[in-house]
Amino acid sequence: MHPFVSIIVPCYNEEKTIRYLLSAIHAQTYPLAQVELIIADGNSTDATAAVISAFEREHADLKIRLVQNVKRTIPAALNQAIREARGEIIVRLDAHSIPIPEYVARCVQAHQAHQGDNIGGVWEIRPGAETWMAESIAFAAAHPLGVGDALYRLNAKAGPVDTVPFGSFKRTLIERIGGFDETLLANEDYEFNARIRETGGVVWLDPALRSIYFSRSTLAQLALQYWRYGYWKLRMLKRYPQTLRWRQALPPAFVLSLLGLSVLSLFFALAKYLLLAQICFYVLALMGAGVKLALEKKKLFLALGLPLAIATMHWAWGAGFLWSAASSLLKKNG
Repeated sequence: MHPFVSIIVPCYNEEKTIRYLLSAIHAQTYPLAQVELIIADGNSTDATAAVISAFEREHADLKIRLVQNVKRTIPAALNQAIREARGEIIVRLDAHSIPIPEYVARCVQAHQAHQGDNIGGVWEIRPGAETWMAESIAFAAAHPLGVGDALYRLNAKAGPVDTVPFGSFKRTLIERIGGFDETLLANEDYEFNARIRETGGVVWLDPALRSIYFSRSTLAQLALQYWRYGYWKLRMLKRYPQTLRWRQALPPAFVLSLLGLSVLSLFFALAKYLLLAQICFYVLALMGAGVKLALEKKKLFLALGLPLAIATMHWAWGAGFLWSAASSLLKKNG
């Protein structure tokens, strides 16, 4: 009736949020006797390990194992945790997430109902810090202009999807398709789900599975995150070109068009006018979205913060994608 569940979590320097996750797992409605938590830590340099140890001493009824992720990458951490896991069902979470109390129970029920091979839910995105920019980034990370049709960040209906962030799957799935691809330093979840779909499996989104996710707190952190997403997305697309979606193609196309028109404007007046028109339209669209959300939420800082955050996401993702393409081309020709 209650299959054993292994919760796996990649972790690195998460002293600020790891206790939220630990408390949320301890509060699960699923019997804790049938749950183990495996945290694969990439040799954290902060107090993460101390926080975990203190929580373990205070809550002996929750089985926690801290294992070392010597490669210090997310896919390697996930694979290490899977190798250590004893559960029939594996639930993948992050150290900066807070699942609802029914998360594990609903995952198990969904698998027992054979709804999908990898079953996940939706994010409620919250700021990573108490600043106006961090709050703006949280809104941007759930805004259609920022994430397009990524249903796990928007209100969605239950059904098959391309990917889910915090999925759950049976151990037999790993035996069938293998673990996470350790050659990808980002987009490992998307690649994993692409393999599921290519082998005839189903990735299922259940809106009842909800978790809080803490977004980046500064534009610099956001830019680095989306640069990595864009850079490694191209590497994944080389293997799965059919998985490209319009929301993923727009940022590199936009950045490339701006770069191209900037060069052409040095020689042709028409290119200069087209460049100006494109920039004006883009800025007006983002400012319009910012003002609209600022009025809706009664938070005036969003009129500036939302456009800055979304523009950072677009530019970093697009530039990372293009740099990945250029570096691959140079390596091939070199």
